[in-house]
Order: sequence, then C-alpha cells, then structure tokens
Amino acid sequence: QVQLVESGGGSVQAGGSLRLSCVVSRRMFSINAMGWYRQAPGRQRELVASMSNGGRKNYADSVKGRFTISRDSGMNTVDLQMNSLKIEDTAVYYCHLDGQTAWGLPTFDYWGQGTQVTVSS
Repeated sequence: QVQLVESGGGSVQAGGSLRLSCVVSRRMFSINAMGWYRQAPGRQRELVASMSNGGRKNYADSVKGRFTISRDSGMNTVDLQMNSLKIEDTAVYYCHLDGQTAWGLPTFDYWGQGTQVTVSS
C-alpha cells in the first residue's frame, strides 16, 4: 500500500513563508511525477506544482516566482517552498504521485491526506 505522508502546513500571515514536505511510505518501482495540488472551499482541486522524473518542473501561473518545488529522488520525497504567501493561497494542499509499485503493473495516481494552509491578513 502506498501512502503519502505530508507535513508542514499551518497558519501564516500574508507575505510569510511555509514549507510543505511529502514522503512516500514505500519504495516505488517507478515514479513519473510528484507534485502538489490544492483545493480551496467551493473550488476544484488544482495543480500547484509538479516535477517529472526527468526534473522538468511545472507551476501554476498564480504561484510562479513565489513557490519552488524540489525532489529528493533517493528518499522519495517532494517539498514545496512557499514564499510571499497570499490570502488566496489558503487551501488544503495535497501531495500527488504518479507511478508504479512494480514492473508490469499500471501506473496509478496516489494522494496524500491533505494539509491545511491558511494565510491571513
């Protein structure tokens, strides 16, 4: 069973910083991409940032220049450094992994349980 364990959420004032971390509970056969999504109340879940196994990074326009995604492939972790936080960044943030647990098996989307980020004025 694959579990994504998130940490680092919390409350911060606008302009502040937070760092989210996500650890995969088991060794994966392959990982196509890892990243972060978020969902605010009344809104659909949206991509925040992702990083492919080849190192290609993709960011939502709303976070470019403020958020940075990084991965430690050896440790199967992915972090999200969030700077210059805005009130509109308030949401539940979910870690995501697209990968295989063993050779020959299909790839699946795995999700963490979510961590709350609240930005206040």
